[in-house]
Amino acid sequence: MMKALINARIYDYNQYQEQAYILFDEQITQVGPMIEFVDNGYDIIDCTGQLVMPSLVVGHSHIYSTFARGLSIPFNPQNFQEILAQLWWKLDASLDNSMNYYSGIASACDFLRNGITTIIDHHASGKDIIGSLLALKHAICDDASMRGIFCFETSDRFNIEACIKENVDFLSLEPTAFSAGMFGLHASMTLSETTLKAVKQVLKDEPIHIHVAESNEDETDSINQYGERIINRLDRHGLLNPGSIIAHALYTDSSELKILKKRGCVVALNVTSNMNNGVGLPNFEALRHSGVKIIIGNDGISSSITTEYLNLYYAANLKNGINAFNLIDLCKMINDTYQYANDRLKIKLGKIQVGYAADLLTIPYHPVTPMDAENAFSHVFFGLYNSFKPSNVFVAGKRVVKEYQLRPELQSKYLEAIKAATRLWIEIKKG
Repeated sequence: MMKALINARIYDYNQYQEQAYILFDEQITQVGPMIEFVDNGYDIIDCTGQLVMPSLVVGHSHIYSTFARGLSIPFNPQNFQEILAQLWWKLDASLDNSMNYYSGIASACDFLRNGITTIIDHHASGKDIIGSLLALKHAICDDASMRGIFCFETSDRFNIEACIKENVDFLSLEPTAFSAGMFGLHASMTLSETTLKAVKQVLKDEPIHIHVAESNEDETDSINQYGERIINRLDRHGLLNPGSIIAHALYTDSSELKILKKRGCVVALNVTSNMNNGVGLPNFEALRHSGVKIIIGNDGISSSITTEYLNLYYAANLKNGINAFNLIDLCKMINDTYQYANDRLKIKLGKIQVGYAADLLTIPYHPVTPMDAENAFSHVFFGLYNSFKPSNVFVAGKRVVKEYQLRPELQSKYLEAIKAATRLWIEIKKG
């Protein structure tokens, strides 16, 4: 049945309307003022006192990191390499496909509660490489009804042939509006020349998804071992296809950014994770002047993306000074994140307009000061992002969160995930 959101206040990072209605099935079919609304037997949701927005997209994440919450193992890192070795590489080395699936379920449930319906993931699992991306797709897209873009982070820590096969096999599947693939690479410091040559042989014109210069150690390693910076190294191997995601890019220099711009790559910022790891912050001024498109991820540190918007804005102004980064800059990055997902999934997300996918959310908001088209994003940023809990969430017109509640069958699977997480922790502590 066609659905109608009525008495809605609408904001989509581009336009603002009051007392409006939205008619939709899988796609939005009408948007207009309430005075023109005619009820033809629709499934009606009254949005009085609520803001209607497009549901959200995460531009870089690690679904498996969900199972690191509360994990207690010996941990006393002195640098970023030791953070990876003492925690994350122990975690991902122990993951099998059952754990992959349930980490996907747990992540999906938390994402949906936070209004996120599309995720770009960067996966690693040492015990089961083959079939791991299908396990994630099954959880995220098939069972949780989200949209996902997946890859396996190829690394010399794993069986390289299996890593390459998993990426190639998933990329060979017909992409849909709900799932697509990329070719995943971990980081320059865990990728030999032999591995990069092997990837180039099968890559074709697919984009890569890789960590770059998340810490200065990554750049130093590349210079010391190969006599060149990371982006120059990747470019020498012919791996920087258009649409490639360069995650972090904290220590890339101007020459590297010029290459990324020329090759049509995007940078995914993840400032909360960067601050947590103590590795530094992006050079916002250099990124802005480079013209490279920026998308926003959360690096798997949380199930939120609005907290990333807040931390990115505050961190940029702390690093570069007042007004060095403004809400217009942030809004552009949010829109570019939607556009990136659109390009990979061949869909239209991110606007409340006729013909766009009905990926929507409703969230209570009673502005205490006047709200209009000029200041709508300021209201959303300062009034909602710090506690962003939608009452309803839709994906392709399907209500996946109803009055703050997930579907019972999905909630049941969420509770089952603790068994997989417990088994994972036992494996890590044994090994």
